[in-house]
Amino acid sequence: MLQDALPGASPTRSRAVLWFSDLRSYTRISDTAAPGEIIPLLNDYAGAIIAAIYEQGGDVLKLIGDGVLAIFTVEDRTHACESALAAAVAARRSVAEMSLSRSAGNLPVTDMYLGLHIGEVFYGNIGSEDRLDFTVVGPAVNEVSRIAAMCRSVDQPLLVSSAFAGALGASRKLPCLGRSLRPARSVGQAQDLFTLDSDSARLD
Repeated sequence: MLQDALPGASPTRSRAVLWFSDLRSYTRISDTAAPGEIIPLLNDYAGAIIAAIYEQGGDVLKLIGDGVLAIFTVEDRTHACESALAAAVAARRSVAEMSLSRSAGNLPVTDMYLGLHIGEVFYGNIGSEDRLDFTVVGPAVNEVSRIAAMCRSVDQPLLVSSAFAGALGASRKLPCLGRSLRPARSVGQAQDLFTLDSDSARLD
């Protein structure tokens, strides 16, 4: 596990598959739902997403409100990307099942947006003697969160970077949306975005 890094140790550079997901319309839900319903909603959906990540060998590094940052370590990058995609399909299925269950109880429901990327990161314990937080940092982390955010503008539940799609190899071709991720200042290069084909995206 990456979390085994010792407190105070120098940050370690690694190439990794990055996962960033958040919940559809969370701001609207949090503004309109009863206050006592918000934390149970977050716990229900986070539980469904985290279980899918762990089942495929990923590490969940951080919960940020309704967001989940996770990593799949790259020993074989094609295998790591396939594992992340398998976790994505399983998470979407679990989230759909969770929504059915919550809807039956007349509780607020939502869906997930997900960005997947592969790139170089630094990981380690960051903070002070009183408060340490294990995490990853680097341009690739910024990029994966921006990819997830673009799901809203292109009306897709899942987007992956061209670097991720390329790492899958010839055995798995993903459809290109023909839209470039515009890099923020000093953050990576523009790249096309891909999603799952209709057969892979089916939840039944």
